[in-house]
Amino acid sequence: MSTRTWESLTIPAAGTYNLDVAHTRIGFVVKHMMVSKVRGHFGTFSGSVTIAENPLESAAELTIKTDSIDTGMPDRDGHLRSDDFLSADKFPEITFKSTRVVGHSGDEFTVVGDLTIRDVTKEVELTVEYGGAGTNPWGAAVWGFSITTEFDREDFGLTWNQALETGGVLVGKKVKIEIEGEANPAA
Repeated sequence: MSTRTWESLTIPAAGTYNLDVAHTRIGFVVKHMMVSKVRGHFGTFSGSVTIAENPLESAAELTIKTDSIDTGMPDRDGHLRSDDFLSADKFPEITFKSTRVVGHSGDEFTVVGDLTIRDVTKEVELTVEYGGAGTNPWGAAVWGFSITTEFDREDFGLTWNQALETGGVLVGKKVKIEIEGEANPAA
């Protein structure tokens, strides 16, 4: 892989890199019944990162298929695909498109962009940790990253809930996104 040094980091050369779907996981965490957390992930997605000569001018985009949601429980997954939540039939994709990199400290970057869920677009801030670059045993270039963000699902029209007899609600409002991944040079 062609790399360069930038502010003491060894980073990939400027160019476009596609997410390696075999080595990327787009996960989420939501509070359940105010006492525990439900974790899940999306299995079908695509995305790319265009690293600029000045890395602080880089851009990224991501498209997730909403019907690929998987929490390990088919009944719950069906409910999440329904009109109560993602309305996967009407809104088959969740998208993210970065608008700017607002700063960095060491290997951690703050990226702002537009997240669209259902028909609602809101600005969100991502924390992106750069994991490093290298070449895999088969000679392919690869670089890695970890991304986290949190948002209020109700801001995107995901307002279904159920009150609990003991107080509180069945599904938490905050959704935490956790992405672990790798990217390879676009062909």
